Amino acid sequence: MTSLQHRHICPSPHPVSATCAPALDVRDCYFNELGDRAMIIYGLNTCADCNKARKALEAAGKDFTFRDVRADPLSEAELGVLIAEFGDRLVDRTTNDWRGLSDWLKHSEAEDQLAAKPKLMARPVFQDGDTYHLGWDDAVQKAVLAE
Repeated sequence: MTSLQHRHICPSPHPVSATCAPALDVRDCYFNELGDRAMIIYGLNTCADCNKARKALEAAGKDFTFRDVRADPLSEAELGVLIAEFGDRLVDRTTNDWRGLSDWLKHSEAEDQLAAKPKLMARPVFQDGDTYHLGWDDAVQKAVLAE
């Protein structure tokens, strides 16, 4: 797992403390030590599937960055990209957290639900360049672990 997290749109990576334009697109946010875009996993540190995915990627020698969406919530632009990709599937409606939402919030848009309670995001979400995957089923495992 790479330790470099770069959150700026720049022609080349530099330390995070450097000043440049804020990121407008999630696809331009993270680079590895070689200047290549690193795979990003969005999830929670406490999510069992997220931790399984991280361990599998580490074992396969894959370069990735993990982002805990509860500790570091998605921006409106980042959430918009993921909603455009997955739609309502991005909200996990099988959890106690979703059942505990107010009726008003349950009938709100996915963006509003996730902004109010990031833990509702179905996870893990993988972003590798312009390719996105949701979950940790066999098809996703095959796709993200492929050479």
